[in-house]
This record gives sequence, structure tokens and C-alpha cells, in this order.
Amino acid sequence: MTDPDQHPLFPAAHQAAGAAGNQPAAAALTPPSRATPQTHQRGHDKVARIPVKVEAGTDLPRKPAWIRARAPVGAGVLRIKRLLREHGLATVCEEAQCPNLGECFSHGTATFMILGDVCTRRCPFCDVAHGRPRPPDTAEPAQLAASIARLGLRYVVITSVDRDDLRDGGAGHFAACLRAVRAAAPDIQLEVLVPDFRRREDVALAAFVDAAVPDVFNHNLETVPRLYREARPGADYAGSLALLQRFKALHPGVPTKSGLMLGLGETRNEVLAVMADLRAHACEMLTLGQYLQPSRAHLPVRRYWAPAEFDELRAAGMAMGFSHVASGALVRSSYHADRQARAVIG
Repeated sequence: MTDPDQHPLFPAAHQAAGAAGNQPAAAALTPPSRATPQTHQRGHDKVARIPVKVEAGTDLPRKPAWIRARAPVGAGVLRIKRLLREHGLATVCEEAQCPNLGECFSHGTATFMILGDVCTRRCPFCDVAHGRPRPPDTAEPAQLAASIARLGLRYVVITSVDRDDLRDGGAGHFAACLRAVRAAAPDIQLEVLVPDFRRREDVALAAFVDAAVPDVFNHNLETVPRLYREARPGADYAGSLALLQRFKALHPGVPTKSGLMLGLGETRNEVLAVMADLRAHACEMLTLGQYLQPSRAHLPVRRYWAPAEFDELRAAGMAMGFSHVASGALVRSSYHADRQARAVIG
């Protein structure tokens, strides 16, 4: 399994920071999920039972010079980590080893991950742990609201693991969190990055009403339909498109958003076709970023897309009618999400 203290982009800097600082204190700030492999499966343990087996590549493309990110160290990073541990909260930034963690935590921003840190699915591109999740924590909405108020944030992204074990896929818990945060910070803007609520779409969409309607509704397609069985076992491309379209029909004033990761073997024409499908389903905002392999047990990177190619895709997206397109190697759904939203909702 992957060493949880190794980061794929900056292992040397991360190790040096741990050696130079207080190691016991640093260990206390590590996400709990990374210390319990018996309940939080990652790497080979996680992907061993997916339908299309991951073949570890031996001739992988070399990481180009433009794939660089800020090391996750510094006072700002430690402040956010302490707050998360104090309140028992998780972030997708830590759980998925986001390359932008250092930059975002240093600026006091994070994407909060609700409904626990154990996912019911085994997607081989993702480093979030798989296992048997606990029941939703009824105290989490209040804890989340208190943390956000303490940070003084104006824009927050809330996401979750997949919860196929719940009747509504966790949508009711999303709604409870949105209501709690709005009560604690009435002027805040809230974006949700939701799972696909597979076969639970009706009851899930019904949860997002009144104070539980987000300012931006985000659901990522992740990849092109040809690669779904390999990269997103259990997901449905048409179902994800329909989820975005149905939410937009219910809430026409709320921007919808989706994202793709590139580098799994998709072609440019396939990416453009997905972008066209998103526009046909009333999606207004788009993020495009480079896939980075979390460990050797995960899907290998087939290709690194060049900065100029990301620029071309951004231009193509704007020409298709997207209100905003964030396209670049280190772009992720929630990276500068506040700036993305301001371009659309002000």
C-alpha cells in the first residue's frame, strides 16, 4: 500500500518537513483514515475486486516540468489540520491527496468531506479509502458550521464519499449541513460536489430545497464514457448527465458544474464530445485537469496533456457556451472554486 506520508508531487519536501518538525505532533495531525488500513482500504486492497483489473505499467510517461505544486507544509497548513482534527472533520484535500492542498490550506480554504471518510465504491483513480462506513454522524452539521464560522470563510465547497448504503445516498445529510452552515453564516456561498446518488436520484434531489439549495451544484463525470467500466465501476455516464439536468430543471437559477480528469487514455475528440453532452444537459461550468496516479496500484497515467492543449480545450468550452471553464494540469473541481463561481454568480 502507499505510504500515507508520501506525496506523489513533492515527497522530498514533505519528508524534510516531518523530519525538521515535531514528529509526534505531525502524526497527530494525520487524517485518522490513514492509520487504520484494516477499516480503510487503499491501493491494492481497495481495487482488488473491481471488474477491470489495474495493470501496473512499467513504461509510464515521465512527469513533465509543469506538474509542480506547493509542498503541504507551513503554519497555515498546520492551522487547518488542527481545526479539522479538533472537530473530527475530513477534507477531500487530504483523503484524495490533492496536489493543491498546500496552497489551499495556506490560504485558509478547504473542501469539506461529509458522511465519513470511507467510500462504498472502489474507483481505481481515487485515493479515498473504501470500506464499510458508519451511520451518518448527526453532530456533523453543527460541527461543520462551527468550523466554517471559526475560519470566517465566505465560500465553501462541501463534498462526500459515495454512500450507496443509505436510502437517499446521503442527500439528506448534505441538506442538513447546508442548513446548519447557512444558519451560522447567512452571507456564505455554498457549493456542493455530490456523488451520483445511483438509483436514488428522486429522493436525493427532493432533499435540496429552501435553505438546502446550494449556490452551485457540482457533479463530476470524471472521464469519457468509453472508460467508465475501467475507471468508474458502478457509475453510469447517462445517469450522471441526467442528474445535472434534473437538478437544473428544478433550480434553473443555480449554476451546474462538472469536471473531467485527463490522462487515462481518452482522445481529444472524446473529451470534446463529453463537453458537448454536458452543454446539451444544461451544465454551465466546467473543470479540466490532469489525472495523477496516487499509487502504483491505481490506474496508470497514459499521457500528460500539455498546457497548450488545456488552453485549447478551455477555448473550445467557452465557444460551446459554458459560462466558465477552468482548464489546466493542476485544476481540480474545488481549486479556486470561489473564483470560478464569481465569474458566474458574482
